[in-house]
Amino acid sequence: MPALSALMIALLAAGWLLAGRLVDGVPPLAVAAGRTAASFVVITVIALLYPRSRSDVRAATARRGTVVLLAFLGFFAYYSGTLLGTGFIGASRVGLIVSLLPCITFVIGVAAFREPSSPRKVLGTVLAVVAACGYALADGSAAVGAGSGAGGGALAGGSLLALGGTFTYAVYGYVYRRRMADLTPVAALPAVTGAGTVMLGLAVALFVPLGGVSPADWGGIAVLGAVLTAPVFLISHELILRKGPLFTSALALVVPFLVRLGEWALGREAAPGPLVILLLLLCGGGVWLTIGGARPAGRAAAEVVEVVEVDPAAEAAPAAAAAPDGTHSGQGTEVPARQGTS
Repeated sequence: MPALSALMIALLAAGWLLAGRLVDGVPPLAVAAGRTAASFVVITVIALLYPRSRSDVRAATARRGTVVLLAFLGFFAYYSGTLLGTGFIGASRVGLIVSLLPCITFVIGVAAFREPSSPRKVLGTVLAVVAACGYALADGSAAVGAGSGAGGGALAGGSLLALGGTFTYAVYGYVYRRRMADLTPVAALPAVTGAGTVMLGLAVALFVPLGGVSPADWGGIAVLGAVLTAPVFLISHELILRKGPLFTSALALVVPFLVRLGEWALGREAAPGPLVILLLLLCGGGVWLTIGGARPAGRAAAEVVEVVEVDPAAEAAPAAAAAPDGTHSGQGTEVPARQGTS
């Protein structure tokens, strides 16, 4: 567990740092399409290596409407928003906004899905959002990296893009939980990442000039998707199966700190001052209050098990595959799925 946890945190932080460097010279949509395509290839190869998962891969692919919706929410909208935002305000600020995912998920769940609420979760959400906004404003004047000279308009625009992408990823988690919970993540992800690759690829072909992208940049994009992004999906699902979704969400709180320190070490940002560090800590504390802290896996799994709505294709799945357990879609969104290896 400690090794898997440390590896996931390191991969997430390294992914944000590499994405921040790439979008300085490569159109963000090209980075999004390339990383999704590389992730699709790696996850599909892993899924096909296990003969027992091949029928589940076909079952997931047959759910065309669900696959298209999930691909739009979790890959096209999420990666477009966060990577475009990174080009304006830098990776550390976007990483902090993405760390609000549990809070945003909580708000959406209460407003649209009748999820239970509590004063602690409300307080945590308010604290995290206020601290994140304060961090973006306080750290903006010290920035020397991406977006530093674009002014308040770019700061607001980049923050809204990142927030919008994070919002769609939160919705993605609820849709995934209701429509793909009977399949293991490694079986469902090839179809979803494949559809996301097609969407992002079409957007790049229609709107993004690629003449200035160097072979080195393409290599960096391939590394981002195959070496950093794809393993994060698989490791995070494995952690949730073993320790529960709340534990995995809590791990992501470390990432904005590492990204901020990494950008400082690479010379992309100025050294964080006391106010910046305080706001980072307050944001992390707010998210921790919202997700309720890490709890034992059995209890966490029991709290998220619920009746799952699936389409007719899912009803044909073997009955033995219908026992739900905790999993998630990538970076802290709770989705129960059947027990299995990812």
